[in-house]
Amino acid sequence: MNENRKIIHIDMDAFYASVEQRNHPELKGKPIAVGHAEKRGVVAAASYEARKFGVRSAMPSQQAIKICPQLIFVEGHMETYKQVSAQIHQIFHDYTDLIEPISLDEAFLDVTENKKGIELAVDIAREIKRRIREELHLIASAGISYNKFLAKVASDYRKPDGLCTIHPKQAQEFIDRLPIEQFWGVGPVTAKKMHSLGIYNGATLRQCSLDMLTRQFGKAGKLYYEFARGIDHRPVEAVRIRKSIGCEHTLEKDITLRSSVIIELYHVARELTERLSAKGFQGSTLTLKVKFHDFTQITRSISVRYALDKLENILPLAKQLLKEVDYEHHPIRLLGLAVSNPREESQNASDQPEWIQLELEFKD
Repeated sequence: MNENRKIIHIDMDAFYASVEQRNHPELKGKPIAVGHAEKRGVVAAASYEARKFGVRSAMPSQQAIKICPQLIFVEGHMETYKQVSAQIHQIFHDYTDLIEPISLDEAFLDVTENKKGIELAVDIAREIKRRIREELHLIASAGISYNKFLAKVASDYRKPDGLCTIHPKQAQEFIDRLPIEQFWGVGPVTAKKMHSLGIYNGATLRQCSLDMLTRQFGKAGKLYYEFARGIDHRPVEAVRIRKSIGCEHTLEKDITLRSSVIIELYHVARELTERLSAKGFQGSTLTLKVKFHDFTQITRSISVRYALDKLENILPLAKQLLKEVDYEHHPIRLLGLAVSNPREESQNASDQPEWIQLELEFKD
């Protein structure tokens, strides 16, 4: 455990919604949602004014309107968000080039050795927050610690406009008190399973053996075991290799008829192959995602020994995965496909260290 590392996690507060409020002053102070208000729409992002009513990202639009009748829906502008994200990263680069983007609105920075020779990481984080506010008129939260796990937890701890440092000497006490729901990578489904096992916070998680956690949670079990002890060896990786490419379609109406499902699956597969071609990406694992009318969802995956980059390779596998799904009595509202496990990565896997990046089940 290298306690001398200085890691900052920057997370923009209600990023998409805040950009819209900044660019449209008439929306400031009002509950807004980025997305579509129609029957099958979904909230992509919510302002903090809307969050006070319980509106959250990924919530069905109609549900959001019920709990917040005055909610204002605005169209998203992804190109604008990308441009603003690039401006934020320009600020980051004034301090370090060891920057690992997680999404448009969050990133890790390793400032152990920084361009300005600032001794304390918290001073760098404070300066970055100030510049984002003054130059871009947006608010960011920052977490500082000696590894990525604790820096991420710290950035979530005092939102919005948060600034939190977890020192090595305080880390174990902090982790022991931390509710399991606030552990990085523990979403509602995993939290429910942990509760059933008697795990409610860092202290009870630390009582579990590595063998037991690995049995229950697979590879992620090792990470949970280490997180409970303040250990996270993963480096801040300045160059992130694309791990997967996918797309999904929310259907205009729920469907159960096989012919209709196959047609929709074809359209998703075709769009996926276009995206793969545009990015020059080849993978060897195909994953099917199905979301049903009640918003429950399942995924099914299959790995092959050849490159998945063409429709004639992907569509038959997608149909094969679909056969494992019972949708006759569970109408489908969304279909998605993704190709992962990059070919060059899988071929060289034996030569590379394994860094596991958890898939988050939630997004603040």
